[in-house]
Amino acid sequence: MLNWYLQSGNESDVVFSTRIRLARNIKGFSFVNRYTKNDALKIIEIIENIVPSLGYGLKLLRLKDIDDITKLSLVEKHLISPEFAYNKSETGAIVINDEENICIMINEEDHIRLQVTSAGLELENLLNLAIEIDKKLEQLVPYAYNDKYGFLTSCPTNVGTGLRASVMVHLPALAKTGNIRKVLEVVNNFDMNIRGVYGEGSKSSGDIYQISNKQSLGISEQEVIRNLKIITDKVIEQERLARKILAKNQIELEDKVYRAYGILANSRKLSSEEANILLSDVKLGTDMGIIKELNDLKVRKLEMYTKPANLQKYVGQTLDGYERDVKRAEIIKQIIMQ
Repeated sequence: MLNWYLQSGNESDVVFSTRIRLARNIKGFSFVNRYTKNDALKIIEIIENIVPSLGYGLKLLRLKDIDDITKLSLVEKHLISPEFAYNKSETGAIVINDEENICIMINEEDHIRLQVTSAGLELENLLNLAIEIDKKLEQLVPYAYNDKYGFLTSCPTNVGTGLRASVMVHLPALAKTGNIRKVLEVVNNFDMNIRGVYGEGSKSSGDIYQISNKQSLGISEQEVIRNLKIITDKVIEQERLARKILAKNQIELEDKVYRAYGILANSRKLSSEEANILLSDVKLGTDMGIIKELNDLKVRKLEMYTKPANLQKYVGQTLDGYERDVKRAEIIKQIIMQ
């Protein structure tokens, strides 16, 4: 079975993926920003001992045993945070399955960051899976919990349910019609975050944005999911309306997306940044039925295997920047011809 990032899902013309994350801490240990290295290692040991009881094909990997390219590939898949990958080599670990739809970061900002991910819009199903795993964990390790405030976390914004639900969306038509800023403002006004694909402070990459809840205290998990679904549905609706506006000028739209496809398919070398920009237009053209040479699976492969680390994992070689640019162009041709 293909990993989630190579699959299509609900509303996949606009929604790349959905992620549910639960922040938890183990009772009796200081928070990550105050604990000792020995505390961190003890927490990893505790989790390692219970992993076989969790099921789901999960296994624990210590960051110090993972090479840098593999760590970066996990960042590119949004399975671990950049800060965790770069700064927690000695004190961090992950619990992950082969499908990579479940990934638990150990000793990131909290002792436990349980994450489940899926292609497309799958908020309700993912919440159910996250809660199922969380209940198993809670039976095996004592959580830091307060009757008044809920789950205790290192960051005040996560106190309560500890839930952060997020949906990654592709909004090229809103960007091209000049309406993206208006949509971003509306989403932020509805107590939701919308930001660049790699989180706080990052720029959008290829017209991709992440919508997530701000509040986790005083609101149930189901309410969070319901509110996020309402906002995401509105964003999807606006993006599709913007695509209809673009389609009114058919020649200009076809010219734009086929120019992007032409460069992508015929370049001899291509940077990661340029590939992201071109792929945004190519995905738009494919989703709108203009580009017939590609399908959703090929676009998914192009998006994943043109990223620096996953490109190197795909070819099984360590490459410098220039070599990656050359190899990226080769891989694009291979995937298109498959």
